[in-house]
Amino acid sequence: MRMVRALSAALLTLGVAVAPAAADASPSPSQDGASAPTRAGTSFRTATEIEQGQSATASGSTGDYLYWSFPADTGQRPTVEATVKLPQTHGSQTWQLDVYDGLRRRQACQYGAQTRTAAAGTSSVELACVLRTVRAWSEPWANDPLPGTYYVRLTATGVATADLGLPVGSEVRVESKEIGGSAAVDGSLAEPLVPGAAAKPGQEREDAAVLAGLEPEDGWASGWWSDRWVWTATGGILAALAGVGGYALTRGTGRPSRVPSGA
Repeated sequence: MRMVRALSAALLTLGVAVAPAAADASPSPSQDGASAPTRAGTSFRTATEIEQGQSATASGSTGDYLYWSFPADTGQRPTVEATVKLPQTHGSQTWQLDVYDGLRRRQACQYGAQTRTAAAGTSSVELACVLRTVRAWSEPWANDPLPGTYYVRLTATGVATADLGLPVGSEVRVESKEIGGSAAVDGSLAEPLVPGAAAKPGQEREDAAVLAGLEPEDGWASGWWSDRWVWTATGGILAALAGVGGYALTRGTGRPSRVPSGA
């Protein structure tokens, strides 16, 4: 009975520990398509803000630099996808998708077609960049992704002079995968890398993105809970059960029989 009660208590404790993790894993509500941005910025300072899970569209010209920005928090592995719709008549074009962090450091892609060449007459080209997992803390000399604002830059890097200025359409979408405790590190930043837009007068200020307003739905450092807590609690519970079981086995089940003194 003692073993049964101990096992029941352990399972109950484990269920309570797993509950927050299950809550964090729930998908976020889908973004309203009607409110999706329909233009892009032309520099880091005017990058158009987009939320993760939201598709943004923009019209531009071949040779333009198109910028968007999005927030990424600890434990997330962002994936940026872009589609460029090309005019009916054009020469060979090479398009490139770059991602920068809040310090404007270019981040390497783990995998994905970051650069692609569209042959003459191709109607569209698709690009993708899967970043490394965002870390809560890193050495000052390292180039690890850190929580904060990230910038997406889309541009044509190889275009014939005759194609410069041709109209193009673009669509960008950002999704993230929660990696969990396997990417957890000790330490954290005092503040996320979220720069603010510089003060500008008049209409130019209204057009500038206020980057300080970008943050995840649950706030920064929302990933403080990870499955490493679950595995730590599970290991402690299993160790306790092993100790109780070992004691029960070595103690024996009955008292030794007494030998009659007259025998």
